[in-house]
Amino acid sequence: MTDIAIVYHSGYGHTQRVAQAVAEGAKAAVIAIDADGNLPEGGWETLAQAKLIVFGAPTYMGAPSWQFKKFADASSKVWFVQGWKDKLFAGFTNSATMNGDKFATIAYFWQLAMQHGGLWVGLGIVPSNKKESTRDSLNYVGGFGGLMTTSPSDASPAEIPAGDLQTARAFGERLQGALKLLA
Repeated sequence: MTDIAIVYHSGYGHTQRVAQAVAEGAKAAVIAIDADGNLPEGGWETLAQAKLIVFGAPTYMGAPSWQFKKFADASSKVWFVQGWKDKLFAGFTNSATMNGDKFATIAYFWQLAMQHGGLWVGLGIVPSNKKESTRDSLNYVGGFGGLMTTSPSDASPAEIPAGDLQTARAFGERLQGALKLLA
């Protein structure tokens, strides 16, 4: 059993890389939603056992990918029996532009968590917003409600800025700490 489960969709590998960085910091299980919007065998069971569920998806056209939305709609079976009630939730997203309406995706994740009767954990990292800040600074994108990362459309997953990956690992560590508050 894992205390933290990350369920995510990645269209081109960028969101997968971010999921892996969050998982490193959180010591979490990772569940990839496939190209058809389905979970792997045992995915629903892993989510049922987790104390904290992390949602992740790229932001496409101002919202999570359709594959993630298919998963979200399928979670209505869990909702019906209140299977995730009182669990902790968090979320992350990646898009090609600095803003890219990423917060709309975070808000979608938050709303999904609220539908399930969950409790939300935000990023908890002050943004790097001074003149000396660079793309390699923690929380350069400036998210609060969840982790937001940026990778240009012509960048490979290996080219995600180091600061975004460090922020993802720090977010994972925060999620581990949030579990301690439940004890």
